[in-house]
Amino acid sequence: QVQLVESGGGPVQAGASLRLSCAASGRTFSSFSMGWFRQAPGKERELVAAISWNRDYTYYADSLKGRFTISRDDAKNTVYLQMNRLKSEDTAVYYCAAIRGYVSRTPGAYDYWGQGTQVTVSS
Repeated sequence: QVQLVESGGGPVQAGASLRLSCAASGRTFSSFSMGWFRQAPGKERELVAAISWNRDYTYYADSLKGRFTISRDDAKNTVYLQMNRLKSEDTAVYYCAAIRGYVSRTPGAYDYWGQGTQVTVSS
C-alpha cells in the first residue's frame, strides 16, 4: 500500500507561484512513476506532469510547458510540482498519483491517489 498526501495549494493571484508537495508512504516509492493531475469544475481530469521512477523521463501538458516543473526527492519520498506564472485557467483541484512502472496519461492506469489540494488563481 502507498498513501499520498498533497499540500501547498491555496488562493493566489495571477502571475504568482506555488509549489505543491506530495508526501508518499511506503518503502517502494522509488519504483513508482509519479504524476500530477488536475480537475477543474465540469472538466475531465487531465495529466499535468509526470516523472518516471528513475527520473529518466518527464512529461508536461503542452498548455503549461515552460511554467511548471515536476521533480522528486526519493530520499524524502516526496514529489513536487513547481508552478510559476499561474493563470486563472490553472484553477483546479490538483491530485498526486502513483503508478507501478512507467508513466501513463490515463487516470485509470494509476494505482494510488492523494486526496487533492485546491489551487485557485484570481485575476
